[in-house]
Amino acid sequence: MTTAPWHHDRFAAMGTMVSLGVQLADDAWPAALAAAKAAFEELEARFSLYRPESELSHIADGSLTLPAASDELRDAYALAVRWRNETGGAFTPDRPDGVLDLNGVVKALAIEQVGAVIRAAGARNFSVNAGGDILYGGVDAAGEPWTTGITDPLDPDVLLTSVELFGEHRAIATSGFSERGQHIWLHGAGTGSFGLGDFSQVTVMATDIVAADALATAILAASDGRPAAFADLAGPHGAEVLAVTPDGAVYATPGIRSQITADS
Repeated sequence: MTTAPWHHDRFAAMGTMVSLGVQLADDAWPAALAAAKAAFEELEARFSLYRPESELSHIADGSLTLPAASDELRDAYALAVRWRNETGGAFTPDRPDGVLDLNGVVKALAIEQVGAVIRAAGARNFSVNAGGDILYGGVDAAGEPWTTGITDPLDPDVLLTSVELFGEHRAIATSGFSERGQHIWLHGAGTGSFGLGDFSQVTVMATDIVAADALATAILAASDGRPAAFADLAGPHGAEVLAVTPDGAVYATPGIRSQITADS
């Protein structure tokens, strides 16, 4: 039996770069890649607030109401509301200016859809990386468990540590200010305020990419003066967290803490 080769590709979507690494038969790869690109484009066309013709932009400008929106948009809104409820409002689909912004779940949904496309094509070993939010399947090209590096928010050119996915964890997401600036509204620092809260970067390892992305955003936004309280959000979902404060202190849940080397 011939082992399927690994294929790699990169393309721009949702304001970032998407990288694919997939072990798949040569004849199945072109269609899988095309479907992956289409999944990102379809969601971006519907949800981007930078595209005035998008469905979400029509809701923002008042020309479309949420009850009259597509099932896809209302489902994404319901998912975001669910995460708002599960994080005590730290994750929210509503900006302080009242605009509905579903960016917090849409990229993760795109990654999730691409994972489904790849699995449907017959791949079991793969990675889908969209701007550092990553969904993994199976094992890497060496047949080993997937390992990912986490950058130092004080110096993005330096690797803070690397972690190996274990158990049921198949996704990892990072939210922070080092690359995109202060783009998160802080939940506990006054209504509608930007700024640094308890953490400058949060990485979450979870069973699925939507949970990882939502929890990373929520923990970064949940500025309440109790850095160790991130476990209150992560614990119920079986997630692992590594969070870095603005002065460089590192907090981690046990599964990740056991992997941090002494020289990290």
